[in-house]
Amino acid sequence: MARGVAAQPAEAALDAVVLNTYPIRMQKKLTITVDEQVYAGLHQVIGRHKISRFIESLVRPHVVSRDLIAAYREMAADEAREAEAHEWAEATIADVAHETR
Repeated sequence: MARGVAAQPAEAALDAVVLNTYPIRMQKKLTITVDEQVYAGLHQVIGRHKISRFIESLVRPHVVSRDLIAAYREMAADEAREAEAHEWAEATIADVAHETR
């Protein structure tokens, strides 16, 4: 080992490898047929090189399922968000307690 260089624990080296890897997503080309006015409107409103991204953003929520358990775990891990949600819930309960029934 070189002078002045501390040895890295195996876990730290593994973390460095994991943090520097990126998922590879393949793209597929799709040909669709649309009305001439829709086509012209997409070019005018969205822009020529942005249409694919626009259509994908509209379609994705309807065809790609999310793992809800993982999403809820991720939200729960966000401590600032959880504290804000708790504060909001407590304030709502206090408001409801004073309403007439």
